[in-house]
Amino acid sequence: MEIIVNKEKKKVPDQCRAVDVAKMLNLTAPDQALAVKVNGKLLDLSCLLKEGDDLTFVNFSDSEGKEVFWHTTAHVLAQAVMRIWPEALPTIGPPIEHGFYYDFANLEISEKDFPRIEKEVKQIIKENYQPERHEYKSKQEAIADYRNNPYKIEMIEEFEEGVISSYKQGEFADLCRGPHLYNLGKIKAFKVLKTSGAYWRGDPEKEMLTRIYAIAFPDRSQLVDYLNFLEEAKKREHKRLGTQLDLFSFKEEAPGMPFIHPRGLVVWESLIGFLRQCLNEAHYQEIKTPSMMSKELWIRSGHWLHYKENMYICEVENREFAIKPMNCPGCMLYYKSHTHSYREFPLRVSEIGHVHRHEPSGALHGLFRVRSFHQDDAHIFMKPQQIKDEILHVLALADKLYMAFGLSYKLELSTRPEKGKTIGSDEDWQIATNGLKSALDEWGHSYTVNEGEGAFYGPKIDLHIRDALGRFWQCGTIQLDLSLPEKFSLEYIDDDGKHKRPIMIHRALYGSIERFFGILIEHFAGKFPLWLSPMPVRIIPIADRHVEYAKELQAEVKKAGILCDIDSTHESVSKKIRSAQLMQINYMLTVGDAEIQNKTMALRTRDNVVHGEMKLDDFLKKVKQEKENRDLISPFATKST
Repeated sequence: MEIIVNKEKKKVPDQCRAVDVAKMLNLTAPDQALAVKVNGKLLDLSCLLKEGDDLTFVNFSDSEGKEVFWHTTAHVLAQAVMRIWPEALPTIGPPIEHGFYYDFANLEISEKDFPRIEKEVKQIIKENYQPERHEYKSKQEAIADYRNNPYKIEMIEEFEEGVISSYKQGEFADLCRGPHLYNLGKIKAFKVLKTSGAYWRGDPEKEMLTRIYAIAFPDRSQLVDYLNFLEEAKKREHKRLGTQLDLFSFKEEAPGMPFIHPRGLVVWESLIGFLRQCLNEAHYQEIKTPSMMSKELWIRSGHWLHYKENMYICEVENREFAIKPMNCPGCMLYYKSHTHSYREFPLRVSEIGHVHRHEPSGALHGLFRVRSFHQDDAHIFMKPQQIKDEILHVLALADKLYMAFGLSYKLELSTRPEKGKTIGSDEDWQIATNGLKSALDEWGHSYTVNEGEGAFYGPKIDLHIRDALGRFWQCGTIQLDLSLPEKFSLEYIDDDGKHKRPIMIHRALYGSIERFFGILIEHFAGKFPLWLSPMPVRIIPIADRHVEYAKELQAEVKKAGILCDIDSTHESVSKKIRSAQLMQINYMLTVGDAEIQNKTMALRTRDNVVHGEMKLDDFLKKVKQEKENRDLISPFATKST
């Protein structure tokens, strides 16, 4: 019979399976042919093929391939745990962004148990089972197989109509939709990463389970690389660096609400200053709206119905108010304070708004997930025919902003969810989606399309920035909103004299400024470029008699617009230098008798490169230019640094 493989027709025997085709094509390496897409549906390699089937094999380099690989290995982990602790009850074990986890009831373990688990996993892999798929004829049959596991029974009872399946390897079987690896021999490296507690179904009202995180690869070197990545990420961890560099802190009196320290505020103000400069050049007007507004506003915006549990609510003079979780409704009220003409469009209104959202305490994570944060929002009002040009304008602004930090990015377009779950007419959605797509096409960067993943009120573009470790973070978003202009009856007078509804774009570039700050701490590993640095220059007098000269130099450095301090402690020079390096001071200027006599200073960088004696004017000329250009690399950097 004839099938199609990677768009090429191939003759294969009748009763041929996908695994047979993989072998014919020599796709037998551990990272190849982990599963197969047959006519677009992801299946096991054991599936039988029929005339005309269109095949695409998925590899470990594909996201779907990783999911199959890691979900299969999750079953291996569960099998190993059950061999060691037969009384444990397996619940769920999904793949995640990096690896997978499995949750167990009736299990208590610690790090000392990890080697034992890893040894058993290796044994199971050595046994090289071929996972076998089984499809149940009814829920009752599935329940009978898992009658001793109440967690599995609860899941089975909640399954919607359709096939219920399980996968078996050796003595172990588990509920699973699949697909799975054809054999376990493809798993060449495995590592237990950590363990933690986790509520069943994520519900704090339900019992606490034991969660085991792990990862696996088809090549040992990939595991080594990943563990090295984890070690580097640990060094860059923003919560640790935030304490070490005295940038921010959290207090029990305000959980999830960061305190930005003076050194952190220097970075903060640099971020805000750069943003405001970009907005001014892009012809935005900035507003500031109240932090607390009445219940009636939030009912009108829809937040009271859909978001109330995440809002902080209080009562004043027998009237309910809420602290804003979003800036949008306040901007709608601002827009309505004037009569608008099409001649004002596009009208770009920005707000760096302080918002509060009640996040579960277990979800809080440093600056990445907080309850109190600032959003660099903007709401842009326009006519329908201006959508494409305005999207291009926002993309250019985002590009300018991210490039200043050395951050590359990727773009994703999310389109209309299924009908019945959105507002607005088909025509409105068509205009909005075409506007976003045509702008992205003209922009020229590659982008992916997430069908049906848009918001209920409109399609959107998400910008995911890539940091120094290759990790992606969703920060920027550009959303077309068909809802709020309708809810707030926004209007403008068009050139034909008629009152019409404006098209509105929400957009944020930093997103949460706190989160972006945290990302930058990890991106730069605390080594901020001079224009962002909490303290770019420190002068180190060798002895007390050199302090007065140090003060003269400090005055000149500050006059040049560069922050500078003096370490006049009675520590040794080597300890002062070490302290400055630990605080990631960009430049250390050491002064002693020779420097006073020659009217110079001795320059050393935070990477411990000594540049020796030089005139202050020569130094300032370079660092002033470094700051003004927002350079990411020091003019004093050498190839060794």
